[in-house]
Amino acid sequence: MKTRPQRPRTAQARHHRNSILLTSGLAILLAAVAIPFYWLIVASTHSSHEIFDSPPPLLPGGHLTENLSSLRQTAAFDRVVLNSLLIACIYTLCAGVVCTLAGYAFAKYRFRGRDPLFGVLMLGLVIPTQVTLVPLFKMMTELQWLNTYQAVIMPNLALPFGIFLMRQSMTALPDELLDSARTDGCGELRLFLKVVLPPMKPALAALGIFLFLFQWNDFIWPLIVLRDNTSFTVPVALASLQGVSDTDYGAILTGTAVAAIPMAVVFLVLQRHFVSGLLAGAVKE
Repeated sequence: MKTRPQRPRTAQARHHRNSILLTSGLAILLAAVAIPFYWLIVASTHSSHEIFDSPPPLLPGGHLTENLSSLRQTAAFDRVVLNSLLIACIYTLCAGVVCTLAGYAFAKYRFRGRDPLFGVLMLGLVIPTQVTLVPLFKMMTELQWLNTYQAVIMPNLALPFGIFLMRQSMTALPDELLDSARTDGCGELRLFLKVVLPPMKPALAALGIFLFLFQWNDFIWPLIVLRDNTSFTVPVALASLQGVSDTDYGAILTGTAVAAIPMAVVFLVLQRHFVSGLLAGAVKE
C-alpha cells in the first residue's frame, strides 16, 4: 500500500512560521482598525471632562443619555439625522441612475467625440472640489436654491468616479449579447433593464456604497449652501457644536458614533458584492 509522501520538516516548519507571521500581522491590522472605533463608542458614554482624564477611560460610562439629550437640544439631532438619510438616499438613487446610464453610453454606444468627451469627464477626478465651489454657489444663488435639498444633491449627480466605475464594468459585457437581443426585437429600454443591469448587480452595489458614503460624509458643500440649523446634515451639525471657548466633546463623539451606524449598515448589507463590484472590468480577456 502506497503512503502519501510527507513534506520535509523544514518545509513544514517554514509553512508554520509563515502562518504565524501572517496571523500576527492580520491581528495587528485588526487592532489598529478596531481600537479607534472602540474608543469612540466608549468616549460617547462619558462627559467631556472624563474623556480627557489621564489615563483615558477604557470602559463605558454613564453619560450616554446626557450626551444624546445635549445633541437633541443644541443641534436638533433627530431632524439632522433624518435630513442626512433623506439626502443620502435620494442622491444615491438619482446619481446611481445618472452614472449607470452614462457608463452604459460610454461603454456600448459609438458616437462622434466619445473618447475625447470621456477624457474630459475624467479630468474631474483630478480637479480639486474647492475650484468649483464659487461658480456652483453662484448658480445656486441665481436658481434661488440656497438652503434646499436640491442644492446639496444636484451638483454631484454626474460623479466622474461613478461613471468611470460603471463604464469599466459594462465594457466587459459582450457586444454579441446585446446584438442578439436587438435582433430578437428587444427595445433599448428593455435591453438596458433586462439584459444589461442583471449582470451589473455587483458593480451597482459597489456604486451604491460609494455614492451613499460620499454624500453622507460630505461637509464643505452642505456647509456652504445650508443656512438653517434644522436643514443641516450630520457633519455640518457636529461641526456647529465646536464653540470658541467651550466644546461639548461628549456630545460630538456621541453624534459621531450615531452617524457611523447608517454607514456600517449599508456596507454590511452590500459588502458581499463590494469587492467583486470594484474588480469588475479590471481584467480584460
